Formats: sequence, C-alpha cells, structure tokens
Amino acid sequence: MSVPMRREARGPIPELFDWLEAPLYALRPSTRSFRVEELVHDGRYEVRAELPGIEPASDAEVSVAHGVLTIRAERKEEHKERHRSEFTYGAMVRSISLPAGVDEEKVEATYDNGVLTVSFAMAEPKKAGRTIPIKQG
Repeated sequence: MSVPMRREARGPIPELFDWLEAPLYALRPSTRSFRVEELVHDGRYEVRAELPGIEPASDAEVSVAHGVLTIRAERKEEHKERHRSEFTYGAMVRSISLPAGVDEEKVEATYDNGVLTVSFAMAEPKKAGRTIPIKQG
C-alpha cells in the first residue's frame, strides 16, 4: 500500500486534513521557532532548547546581552522527496529574558542528543532588608 500524496496547503488557512489530524498544531504560527524549557538545576539556571538535526558548531549561536539570552539556529533542509513533513527548516531564533540573580558572566552551553542547554551561575541572593541601628543624639 502506498502513502497517498497530499498537496501543500496554500495561504494562511490550513488544509482540512491538517485540522482533522491535529487541530491545535494546524493553528501554529507561521514564524520559525523551537521549544524551550527553563529550570533551576543544581543551583544553576538552565534554558534547554530542542534543536535536533543541527551541527552546534556551525548551525547555532548563543549570545547574552542586557539580561536577554538569544539562541539562533538553522536547520538545513535535505532535498528529498517527501509525502509529508512537519519539521521546521531554515533560520530560527528565540530570546528569553533572564531572571534576577543570574550571573551573565558565568555561562556555559552544551549540546547533547538534540538538546542545547545554556546554564548560568546564580548570584548569591541579597538580603531582603537590614536593621538600621538608631543613634541617640
């Protein structure tokens, strides 16, 4: 049995079959992006990004400036005959505002099994306040 060919949807309105197969996925924005998650692990703030199918040395860039982490990546499209593809190809970018207490100077980035992890040291939390001694004049 062969897989039936489906024509590519044209315009901003998804094809009827897309609505039936995955109603929420059909409403995805047309911009190219990738999924991220933020967490604190072992006293470090981490941002993990799903970026399978890229070469981190040549296809990804991580930068930090003014409290914002920016991840740029590009997944190159293989020119093969496909019946259907929901993969995202081309240039993608995400910018994430960093929380207070993140040390932008102490940052590391690793890529393993399709996941880019950017890890920041957390600065020591400052005391919420202090008691001021009153001098008698």
